[in-house]
Amino acid sequence: MAARRRFRWVFVALGGLAVALVLWVVFHKKPAKPQRPPAVPVIVAKVTVQDLPVSITAIGAAQAWQSDIILAQVSGKLLSVPFREGGDVKAGDLLAQVDPAPYQAVLMQAQGALKRDQALLAEARVDLARYRTLSAQDSIARQILDTQAALVKQDEGIVLADQGAVAAAQTNLRFTRIVAPISGRAGVRMVDPGNIVNGGAASQVPTTTVTGGASGISGASSSASTATGIVTINQIEPIAVTFTVPQGDFQRLSDVSEGFRRPLATEALSQDTGAVLGTGTLSIADNKVDPATGTVELKARFENKDHHLWPGQFVNVRLTLQTLPHVTTIPGGAVNQGPNGLFAFVVAPDGRAVMRPLKVALTQGPVTVIASGVQPGETVVVDGQMTLKPGSRVRLRPSPPAVTAAR
Repeated sequence: MAARRRFRWVFVALGGLAVALVLWVVFHKKPAKPQRPPAVPVIVAKVTVQDLPVSITAIGAAQAWQSDIILAQVSGKLLSVPFREGGDVKAGDLLAQVDPAPYQAVLMQAQGALKRDQALLAEARVDLARYRTLSAQDSIARQILDTQAALVKQDEGIVLADQGAVAAAQTNLRFTRIVAPISGRAGVRMVDPGNIVNGGAASQVPTTTVTGGASGISGASSSASTATGIVTINQIEPIAVTFTVPQGDFQRLSDVSEGFRRPLATEALSQDTGAVLGTGTLSIADNKVDPATGTVELKARFENKDHHLWPGQFVNVRLTLQTLPHVTTIPGGAVNQGPNGLFAFVVAPDGRAVMRPLKVALTQGPVTVIASGVQPGETVVVDGQMTLKPGSRVRLRPSPPAVTAAR
């Protein structure tokens, strides 16, 4: 019995020990090891040294360097319009032909009147010379001599008027050939052959009357059509780009160009793709500041040999003021504003972020010029700074694909 009792107590003691071991395993936890904070994913860029162009940008519009609306200077029936719509024309090319027959007739009549009156003048001068001889011999009255001298003066006036009539008739006849005053691109024809064009009240289809020995030219009836354009010619080589800049930028431009006596390099960029459409020079500035907008209008000249610029086209304009040599630059996204001023996060060699105060010289587009705070070759954080703290570990993530933009 005693042996059985001892066995029972041993069994109970072993069971209690087992239960205690189980409870210790269940409820006893090892102290947790301190967790390292996760690395912050960021995008970085290198601090670089480069020659940086300083420029001003604006929105502009291309316009023809010269634009002429071709109008008839004499009235009449339009016989032909030989130019090609939308084609290039050169100065002096025939654009339209007005019926010259009425003007040839007027010229012929004016020339005939001139010859007749020149003969009458010559006769009057011969008579005047004869009367002077007779007057010297006291063979005629002085009044006859004076009357003949006055007649010569009158005939001289008539001849002078005839010469003017001939010159006017020749001019009108020449105006029946309408030629291009400039070289450029012709637009859409605005009138067809067979129509009556009107050169205005001073140049109607003429009729001729001969009165008092002089030919007079009178206008045609008012039934002729009103004056209308035939075509517009735009000069696109060169072409102009006009734009406005704030008065503050205008002063900067004036200073670097010596009052616009020195041309400034100007680029025209596509508003769709950013591609450079042409390079020109700025040398023309308006003579006033628009008080309503506080801006000044400028005009740049582009040679436009490849015709990338077209009248009426909107473009972005960039003017280069100067080029800063060997300046330290970082992307503008790396610059942050803090309570103590501007700063940037620099990635240390051990992969931790270090806050650096910055002194910024200027910002040009997406690039910032740094006067002090970072050194060339260092790595700065350009994206992901919002979750960074000084000493934070960083994890580099790839930059998104960059969209290539033309300078």
